[in-house]
Amino acid sequence: MKILIATDGSKYSKAAVEECCRMILNPERDDVQVVSVYENAYPITAEPFAMSQEYYEKLDETVRKIAAGYVEEVQKTISEKFPKAKLTTEILHGAPDQQIIERAKEWNADLIVVGSHGRGFWGRLLGSVSDGVVHHAPCSVLVVRKEM
Repeated sequence: MKILIATDGSKYSKAAVEECCRMILNPERDDVQVVSVYENAYPITAEPFAMSQEYYEKLDETVRKIAAGYVEEVQKTISEKFPKAKLTTEILHGAPDQQIIERAKEWNADLIVVGSHGRGFWGRLLGSVSDGVVHHAPCSVLVVRKEM
């Protein structure tokens, strides 16, 4: 089975990883890909204050590093539980639900695992990401809830 785990570092994503490890993952049989998606950390529209291109590049680099940290954390969690797991990682850029769906299609995933809610880089709840994935995914989706 090919399992795509999407993480944003939230407690909901962590619960999704734990649940995947507990009830689904079979390291001898399954391929796992862990992804994290980051969006532009600045508005696309014109701003009242001019910022340098270097500032935006540094901001993007920082947000990408945050996403990479989330992926590394999940990779470590899974590797500790299943040292022989077939595990790959990827950092994606764009709208989270769209990028998760596209990656699942490209990779021919059998299952997508996501948390019921998440957080964007500015702390907003992203229950809409799991909703978008559920409604447009090319495969089954496991949405894991965590007590708030």
